[in-house]
Amino acid sequence: MTKVGAAVSKAGAAVNTGSTSRATNLWLIRHAPVNGPRGVIHGPDAPADLGDASALAALKARLPANAFAVCSPARRTRQTAAALGLDAVEQQAFREQDFGAWTGRRHDDLAAEPGAAYRAFWQSPAGNKPPGGESFVDQIERARAGLALLPKGDAVLVVHSGTIRALLAIALDLTPDAALRFVIDPLSLTRIDRLENGWRVVAVNQR
Repeated sequence: MTKVGAAVSKAGAAVNTGSTSRATNLWLIRHAPVNGPRGVIHGPDAPADLGDASALAALKARLPANAFAVCSPARRTRQTAAALGLDAVEQQAFREQDFGAWTGRRHDDLAAEPGAAYRAFWQSPAGNKPPGGESFVDQIERARAGLALLPKGDAVLVVHSGTIRALLAIALDLTPDAALRFVIDPLSLTRIDRLENGWRVVAVNQR
């Protein structure tokens, strides 16, 4: 769990951490763990494991009432949002990175295949694209477009680790490679605010 003590704005200066009606307060939740095999690049149909009732209850208790709620179109984010009692609107802009032909396959199997495509991808994972897929840079630009659709006030987003890293890249003016260093756990909460003239980072990967 990482707590960001000093708020950060686009200009790099600290800003007041009090709420403002002119801000969009983002409550970013990574979906519950996937109910499926480990080490697999899961596609949008992978279901969520909602067995941790205490974690779901604790997270639900922290969320603001009557917030605008959004989720990606993936099954696991929709199921997590429903388990949190959220009537979430699906938004394509916040879907997970598309791994193309590698979707549904095991990392170990891909690494063992002849050729260097999989190994070459991980030499520069932010800018490289899997076969038929998209890069993390592409995902950041999708997330940026999705931000423009959010209303001011509280907005709860039930999304993916990649989506949250993309939004942190935008908020902190990080390079895509630097943003990939964040650990975002299942059912964790990340809090950032989009202000009129910058950003405020409240907390990252809270459990």
